[in-house]
Amino acid sequence: MQSTTEGAAVDAARVQRIREAAYRIRTNALIQAEVQGQGYIGQALDVADVLAVLYTDQLKFNPADPEWEDRDRCLLSIGHYAIALYAALAEAKFFPHEELETYATDDSRLPMSAMASYTPGVEISGGSLGHGLTIANGVALGLKRKGNPAFVYNILSDGELNEGSTWEAAAVAAHHKLDNLIAIVDFNDQQADGKSQAMLSMEPIDGKFETFGWITRRVDGNDVEAVVIALEELRASDAAQPRCLIVNTKLGKGVKFLEEREKLHFMSVGADEWQLAHQQLKEQFEA
Repeated sequence: MQSTTEGAAVDAARVQRIREAAYRIRTNALIQAEVQGQGYIGQALDVADVLAVLYTDQLKFNPADPEWEDRDRCLLSIGHYAIALYAALAEAKFFPHEELETYATDDSRLPMSAMASYTPGVEISGGSLGHGLTIANGVALGLKRKGNPAFVYNILSDGELNEGSTWEAAAVAAHHKLDNLIAIVDFNDQQADGKSQAMLSMEPIDGKFETFGWITRRVDGNDVEAVVIALEELRASDAAQPRCLIVNTKLGKGVKFLEEREKLHFMSVGADEWQLAHQQLKEQFEA
């Protein structure tokens, strides 16, 4: 099912606040990547708007108590998106922004791939693709059996849908009527070997989830207002079904020369290009 956001609206000040948070998340993702000179920069830039919506507008949590029982859980299945998650967690005050500059260095709490045992606010150790939705099922089922009204969000990628275990998890979620589970599929159409749709097309993704018994929405993932409306629709539904939001995103979003780079999955950025990246990011935000 396509988005039903027509006619809905979000207060302009609220949208601007989230857009500013997304800009800071992108900026801080670039700062972390510069430590290594390369990384999953395109993915971090594309998912920044979704993370800004979640961590500055939608999720219930307490950064002073990351294990608070009644918190919403956000499980990042795609551990290689770590620099974006770290930037969002810093924005949400789980740790100081200054700590981002320690990314992937010895003794840092911010390893190259997100790990729950290292970083406050990181719920699972992601990276082995196809596991995140399965873990989310268990967390959501456990919360329901406790009578806890918290929601579980699982961010996964379109390429991850090639993993059969994801669809096994989708069937299990519907079987158990996990209406406290929202999967968010980052559709950037990119895998290590090329376009996701050229590797193994999973379209129509929304139709497949619906066939498995899920409620779905699909929006522009770089439009924060559309993401807010879709997530609120999904969370408010009374249906005894799991929910899925597919977000169409742009790799390298906000930095034009990275958006156009041929090698998109794992990017190297020249020493002389970081300042240009920050400059283009600022120009596109202010445009």
